[in-house]
Amino acid sequence: MSLALSIGVLAAAGVFLVLQRGMIRIILGFVLLTHAVNLLIIAAGGVSRRDAPFFGGDTSQAADPLPQAFVLTAIVIAFAITVVLATFAVVGRRDDDTEAGNGSPQQSEVDGELDAQLDSEHDSEHDSEHESEGERR
Repeated sequence: MSLALSIGVLAAAGVFLVLQRGMIRIILGFVLLTHAVNLLIIAAGGVSRRDAPFFGGDTSQAADPLPQAFVLTAIVIAFAITVVLATFAVVGRRDDDTEAGNGSPQQSEVDGELDAQLDSEHDSEHDSEHESEGERR
């Protein structure tokens, strides 16, 4: 009963977060959904049989390794997808218009200031590279 309740709470919280605005909330919702699915797969494999497979002699009570292998594979895939989503969130931060503050004149001013600051940092790095190349010649 507690396993089913945990799966339900994780799935509900994950769906709630996925439906929110903002990439970070979507990523956290995805992580919660993957945890819920992993618990569901383990529960489908049978939670009553949890003995070690080769130590007792009776293999009828041994844990089924197939759901465990599925969950291990799902964890690796979910981690890879989470990293890709986090990369998209960082790279596409300027293009993200899902946040409530975006589109306002104040937000546009802040974005303009950030763009100018990044451009000046890039220009100073570019100038220092040319100076060091000139010194080498």
